[in-house]
Amino acid sequence: MGIVAGLDSSPDFTRIVVCDTDTGAVLRQGYAPHPVENTDGGARPADVDPQAWLLSLGEAAGGGLLEGVQAIGVSAQQNAVVPLDSQGNTVRPAMVGGDKRAQVAAADLVDALGGREAWAQAVGCVPQAAQPVTKLRWLAKTEPEAAQRTAVLLQAHDWLVWQLLGRPVRRTTDRGGASGTGYWSAATGGYRPDLLELALGHQAMLPEVIGPAEAAGTTPEGLLISAGTGETMAAAFGLGLGLGDAVVSLGASGSVMAVHPEALVDNTGMITSLADATGMHLPVVTTLNAVRTLRGAAEMLGLPDLESLSDLAMKSTPGAHGLVLLPYLEGERTPSLPHAAGTLSGLRRESMKGEHLARAAFEGMLCGLADALDVLRGRGVDVRRIFLLGQAAELPAVQAAAPALFGVQVVVPQPSDYAAIGAARQAAWALGVSQGTLDPRTPPAWQGAAAQVLDPGEELAVGQAVRQQFVAVREQTHPGTFRA
Repeated sequence: MGIVAGLDSSPDFTRIVVCDTDTGAVLRQGYAPHPVENTDGGARPADVDPQAWLLSLGEAAGGGLLEGVQAIGVSAQQNAVVPLDSQGNTVRPAMVGGDKRAQVAAADLVDALGGREAWAQAVGCVPQAAQPVTKLRWLAKTEPEAAQRTAVLLQAHDWLVWQLLGRPVRRTTDRGGASGTGYWSAATGGYRPDLLELALGHQAMLPEVIGPAEAAGTTPEGLLISAGTGETMAAAFGLGLGLGDAVVSLGASGSVMAVHPEALVDNTGMITSLADATGMHLPVVTTLNAVRTLRGAAEMLGLPDLESLSDLAMKSTPGAHGLVLLPYLEGERTPSLPHAAGTLSGLRRESMKGEHLARAAFEGMLCGLADALDVLRGRGVDVRRIFLLGQAAELPAVQAAAPALFGVQVVVPQPSDYAAIGAARQAAWALGVSQGTLDPRTPPAWQGAAAQVLDPGEELAVGQAVRQQFVAVREQTHPGTFRA
């Protein structure tokens, strides 16, 4: 019986949970926003002084929150890159978020290596504007002096672990965090220094990638610090995902990821091959249009919110009286249709009602995500259960349609701090291994997330017919979009 802490440093705040090592029960929690000034009309800044993360962490841990804690795990926002000089000082503020400044740099890198396929083969993903490798290319082109002074590269969770340990000579990271950089391959388990040099213009020191159950070190006070990981990997670990599980995440854009025993190399670039926090892999497929489809439909119908859209959709029936919405409102990444627009098909006099359009918006969004799911299934990924995340997962219209359209059981977990819980579970694992009570290959078995479980049941055949209707319209409008 002991207690561990997991801290999640997200883009906006730090959240800390203190958990029982045996059961995972949350005993205490703390929260503090990052003290980051917003000078850009409310938009998240692209540059952040990492000291803000430490200040937030200190505030969240106030009031004796960590008293009696034996180990800490760290989860942090992905894609944040902290350039340090040879003395360990920041060369410039950390580059965070989906940095639009780096879009040209992403295209440059793709061309410099010989195309999307070359990147997919090299590191399992094609450079996007948000990725560290792309931000480094931007840095080399626009701030060459800062790039030249950069001697060490850390991500957010690497930097926080390093600070908690008192800035030791040894710097570490984990497979999950490394797999999103664009210069580490989940397939080979090794860095690609040539790609780092392609981006930054010279070599820099990179953190040592340690195993999922290894400790990064111990603080002067004797507190064990685990490897840490990125937010996505920590959340998957906190949810208790295993083989056969997938996560469909409903944000403005959508993503589908699943646990798989091996790295997937996808020459089309549709699959991003990430590693998870347990030694397995997390292939991810992204769509550009998820909840933004619902918001657009709500505005078109003059409705104030998504709850009203859901209520209206529930007055229709599966198939929306023949209306099919291809939700490619911002173009689309999966399938690759960057210049496409949305399409509304099947208009007849009897289908021209608000409730049918509302239903078509929900079905179109979910069918788009089912397409992304099929990309993974087509590569041999086993999907027997889907965890549905995001605020829209609570909407009745989503819950009514999702199980039959996805064709498997759908689990809607209660909202919780799964990334922080995953970080705490990692800390408990590393602590158990260090004490000889846990196997480094088997994480502690914590109680699963409290959740609502939805089965397709008798609606399965109807859902699959709706899905076929969507596929037929997609193929007619954009022929061959999913052909290899």
